[in-house]
This record gives sequence, structure tokens and C-alpha cells, in this order.
Amino acid sequence: MEKLTIIKVGGKIVEEPDTLQALLQDFSRIAGYKLLVHGGGRSATRVAAQLGIESKMVDGRRITDAETLKVVTMVYGGLVNKTIVAGLQALSVDALGMTGADMDILRSEKRPVKEIDYGFVGDVKRVKGDTLAALIRSGAVPVLAPLTHDGKGNLLNTNADTIAGEAAKALAAFFDVTLVYCFEKKGVLRDENDDESVIPEIDEPLFRQYVAGGVIQGGMIPKLENAFAAIRAGVREVVITQASAIGTDGGTRIR
Repeated sequence: MEKLTIIKVGGKIVEEPDTLQALLQDFSRIAGYKLLVHGGGRSATRVAAQLGIESKMVDGRRITDAETLKVVTMVYGGLVNKTIVAGLQALSVDALGMTGADMDILRSEKRPVKEIDYGFVGDVKRVKGDTLAALIRSGAVPVLAPLTHDGKGNLLNTNADTIAGEAAKALAAFFDVTLVYCFEKKGVLRDENDDESVIPEIDEPLFRQYVAGGVIQGGMIPKLENAFAAIRAGVREVVITQASAIGTDGGTRIR
């Protein structure tokens, strides 16, 4: 099976010119088929403030009302996405910027209101893996913004980690997929105060052991649960690393 590398990068990396340039250089050097998923939250917060729109966050997640949806659509689908695409084209990578609405590749449902109303936030329900695979095989390098749609004309703000994971699962039927999540840290750490304490490999029994022992906690737990869900769905390997370590043996490998 042909190899496909999916890279997910947070907004922080793609929003600063220096780190963006380094990322694009590293991404352009990845051999074989590839796909990039990006965030852009800090830019959205900044543009919203300039427009006099308050950004409301709950547990690090953005409440997306109708006005905020306009801002994230402009920033994620426009400014951030097209800046990445232009940068990759300059490096001879035939990038294609997309949201989930383009070619109906990612369809979501609006998150139901429970304790919190997140507004226009989508939970991914379907990925058109065959369409994405055909695009990739044609030579296009998709660059996915964290926006999906509900099939009824509404765009939905959607977690970029989830988009990367769901795309990886859908594409595992067509390619030998490696999914790389890029974070600020070098990988999953044994000691959060020691940047060199990277755990090189984690399987599920070890993960449960680390959670029980309090080594892995907080936001890293759902990230790793998503990683194991991707492995169970046929993704060959998930890597958690720094953006600057793309293409190296660094980081934490989930198998």
C-alpha cells in the first residue's frame, strides 16, 4: 500500500512567519503522499477583537455564535489556509486549500446542547475518503482548514485534531497512513517539567498504566484516546512530536 503522511499543526505554528516557513520547508520534504490539517485560533481571536467581537472560551474550546462563525470562516478558510497554500506553492508543492464543505469531504452535525451551548460547532459524522484519496493520487496536496458543514448550508467550526483523526481513519482504507500531531512539547512527557523526558513508545496497556499513575493527565488523555481510536481503525502509526521534528525519529510513537 502507498504511504500517506497526515500532519496536524496548531495555529501557533502557522501564525508566526518564522515557524510557518520552517514548517512548510519540513512538510515539503516529506516523501510520498501527504496532507496537512491546520488550526488558527489565535488569529481568529485577534481578528474578532479588531472587529469588536468578544471571544468566549470554555475549557479551551471556542463558543461559536453567528458572528464568531463569520470570523473563523474568514480566518481559517481564508487568511490562514491560503497563506499556507501560497507558501507551499512557492516550494513546488501542489497544495489545495479546502474546508470540509469543498467537494463535501467532511460532513458534521451541530454539537447538541447539553450543559454548554457551543453554537456553530460541528462533530464529524462522515468523511469522503474515496474523494480525498482520488485528489491525493491525482497529485494534489490537501490543506484542510478546521471547518466542516452540515449539508444544509451551514458551516461549522470543527476541532482540527478531530478532523486529522477522522481523515486518517477514512484514508486508512486507501493508504498506509502515518498521522503526526505537532505540539509545543517534544512528545508525551514522563515529567511535564522536563522537556527531555519523552516517552518514545506507548501502547494501550502502558497508556492505562500511565493514566492510573497520574503520569499522563489533562488534555493529553483525550488526544491519546483519539490516537488509539485511529490505530484501531487501521492507521499504521500515530506520532506526537514538535513541528520542528517532522521527518525525524523524535517524539512519541503510538502503535
